[in-house]
Amino acid sequence: MAKNLVIVESPTKAKTISKFLGRDFKVDSSYGHVRDLPKSQLGVDVDNNFTPKYIVFRANQKRLTALKKEAAKADKVYYATDEDREGEAIAWHLSQIFKLPEDKQSRIAFHEITNEAVAEALKNPRQIDSHLVDAQQARRVLDRLVGYKLSPFLWKKVVRGLSAGRVQSVAVRLIVEREREIDKFIKEEYWSVEVDLQKTGDGQFRAKLHKVDDKVLDKLAIKSETEAKLITDKLISAVYQVAEVEKKETQKSPLPPFRTSTLQQEANRRLGFSAKQTMMIAQQLYEGIKLGSRGQIGLITYMRTDSLILADRFLNEASQFIKSQYGQEFSLGSPRRFKNNSKGAQEAHEAIRPTDPNNLPEQIKEFLSPQQYRLYDLIWRRTIASQMAGAVLANTAVDVKNDKTNYIFRATGQVIKFAGFLKIYPQSSEEVILPDVQKDEVLDLLKLEPLQHFTQPPARYSDATLVKALEEKGIGRPSTYAPIIATIITRHYVERDGRRLKPTDIAFLVSDLLVEHFPQVVDYDFTAELEEELDSVAEGELEWQPMIKKFYEPFSQNLEKKYEEVSKDELVNEKTDEVCEKCGQPMIIKTGRFGKFLACTGYPECKNTKNINGEGQAEPAEVIDEQCPKCGKPMIMKTGRFGKFIACSDYPACKTTKQILKPTGVKCPECGSGDIIERRSKRGTFYGCSRYPDCKFTVWTKPTGAKCSICNSLMVYQKQGKVGCSNKECSTNKK
Repeated sequence: MAKNLVIVESPTKAKTISKFLGRDFKVDSSYGHVRDLPKSQLGVDVDNNFTPKYIVFRANQKRLTALKKEAAKADKVYYATDEDREGEAIAWHLSQIFKLPEDKQSRIAFHEITNEAVAEALKNPRQIDSHLVDAQQARRVLDRLVGYKLSPFLWKKVVRGLSAGRVQSVAVRLIVEREREIDKFIKEEYWSVEVDLQKTGDGQFRAKLHKVDDKVLDKLAIKSETEAKLITDKLISAVYQVAEVEKKETQKSPLPPFRTSTLQQEANRRLGFSAKQTMMIAQQLYEGIKLGSRGQIGLITYMRTDSLILADRFLNEASQFIKSQYGQEFSLGSPRRFKNNSKGAQEAHEAIRPTDPNNLPEQIKEFLSPQQYRLYDLIWRRTIASQMAGAVLANTAVDVKNDKTNYIFRATGQVIKFAGFLKIYPQSSEEVILPDVQKDEVLDLLKLEPLQHFTQPPARYSDATLVKALEEKGIGRPSTYAPIIATIITRHYVERDGRRLKPTDIAFLVSDLLVEHFPQVVDYDFTAELEEELDSVAEGELEWQPMIKKFYEPFSQNLEKKYEEVSKDELVNEKTDEVCEKCGQPMIIKTGRFGKFLACTGYPECKNTKNINGEGQAEPAEVIDEQCPKCGKPMIMKTGRFGKFIACSDYPACKTTKQILKPTGVKCPECGSGDIIERRSKRGTFYGCSRYPDCKFTVWTKPTGAKCSICNSLMVYQKQGKVGCSNKECSTNKK
């Protein structure tokens, strides 16, 4: 029987660690947090020094009971949860429940799941860090007070189902303000004058008007086509001659290894991953992937970190790898070290890196899902590149004069003389090779043209740029960026428009409401100050209860006052000239969770509503070529929470609705005549036969169209891009 119990958060992590430990150890999982604040009530005693009321959720009870029994039997219990505030809090909650003597329990932590790291951690056990626990509790209590106090206010004054959050509301404000910048933007026309020139008998190149009378031309200097043509008219018969050739070598250094925010940004830019997707895949790589006969191996270090430090062991291994793989000239004489420059970097000891540089992405690709491979490849390349020699670039600038004016054109070129780190981590800059020209050399004119341009509005935030903005303003911390973005999308404050984040109507209303009536809650500087205070709590420099009290008392007083002052009608109702065709009463524009719509003021007696367009005008119902099966009236297209659906035009007298069928192109395997279509239920999306209720065949994941070679059931898409049999009992799924 095992003498020691090691507890981690996830079964995957437990499986990876168990291979490093002998028979004296049993590794088990808590499945994340074992206790939390209750969902149905505030759970914080504001009159008793903000004491949190923790409960064990019913779903966790069985697991916790089993862990408690194991802990009681073990000689020693090691809490091996992640080394951050959340991990420290999980360890503390477990210790509070187990109530073991101090000498029977210890805290161990590691930043990578490798044999060496786990062995080193067991040699250096420590006590649970109460300061980190306090910081986690403070954040949890602070967020609960804001969320559970402000959300009911929004329900009462705007619409039910809304939520407010200390950090999410600031993120929504950023997105709303950017959208208003875009709306206010007035594009400006400007022109450039460009020439295609050729060295006699050699390559051609393009140059752009750069100087006029020895002054560098401003980007917006040429305002119109008329001005541009005045310039080209003077130059059409000119002789072009090289005025100056400037050549210089520059060295380009690699970027530092990833920390959480930069990984999220780069994965979004290069791979198109959302912040949530990036962190989910990184978690899988950290906890361990089964690499064939090698077993379960953690491929990267801990992915929630602000640190840029790399361990000496890894630096030595990386140096040897670079020399052997790419040659001495690509390696460094001594490791390149990067200085931490972000707030709160004291919590994590290492950057995100591969646990072993010799785990080349291509060599382990067969064991990874496509998404896992792409993210691991990105992390591996960025880290190895950070320890490679800099790239040497030859930059050339050619200035061209003419015999008609004092106008100077410039062409710039760049050649990579030595790739260095660019060999494995290429960047967006491309080589532009200019012909070898000499000063005073005459060039042939091939083309002279004015080109029209327009200034562009600022872009909407993407996951990458929003994370960067939050980090620059000191709002949130590594573990919060992905949940923030996921929450504001789930709550319908923001929707994805391609890779960009677009605010909804309700986002404008709620953001404006909070800015006007609760300015401190959504103030950028104040939110950043709270983050700094949480860091001070983690460092043991500040008590958490006085910090909460300083925020909560004025917030609570203001909230009480705003319940009296703020009128719902003024916020969400806008008068129109529209008259309800069903009862003759005026209609108003209302703002609901899913946008603006026209509603009858005779509600609840008259429940007539209409969709509106961007100008606030009623959109005529889209009548489809179908009659209601119950009353015979025309069916129309409507928009609801889950998008468009078909409904009877005689609503609310007739409440018949139908989903819009989304075919998968797969025939029903049960009846053979129906098609498998996408459907929705309270449990989420599923796939069923179009002949329902005559045929009740369903599967919960999208079918591929192929059939299982063993049991002939439909094959379906599974997690991580894999494909499996829809029959759970089939041996295909047990391989």
